[in-house]
Amino acid sequence: MAFLIKSMVGNPLKGMGLGGGDEKAEEETPKDPAAAAGMTREEYEEYQKQLVEEKMERDADFLHKKAERATLRVCLREKYRLPKELLKMVDEDATEEEEKDSIMGQFQNLQNMDMDQLKEKASATMAEMKTKAEEKCSVM
Repeated sequence: MAFLIKSMVGNPLKGMGLGGGDEKAEEETPKDPAAAAGMTREEYEEYQKQLVEEKMERDADFLHKKAERATLRVCLREKYRLPKELLKMVDEDATEEEEKDSIMGQFQNLQNMDMDQLKEKASATMAEMKTKAEEKCSVM
């Protein structure tokens, strides 16, 4: 019960400056990071140096592992001849695309199409356009 009353009455009074001595503790917090960490200046500088050295070691280890992975990738590509296979696949795709883009490729596509079906689609589209135009235009 006392906790409930204290939480209801005590917290609003703290904001008004009537609630207690917590404000002095906030004012006494040191601005120096070494004092905030509970260390002397020399200890704090030594700690910062250690952090920088550890970071440099981690970075060096990361670069070493990255180089090892790159070497492994190169070895696997050479072993399984991946670049050669990939080049063959890319060349085949490029020649197929060139054939499709050429005029002869377009003619071959036209030969494969059903002309009757194409004529039906064209006439249906024209009829649909004509009816829409007649609906919108009062002159026609």
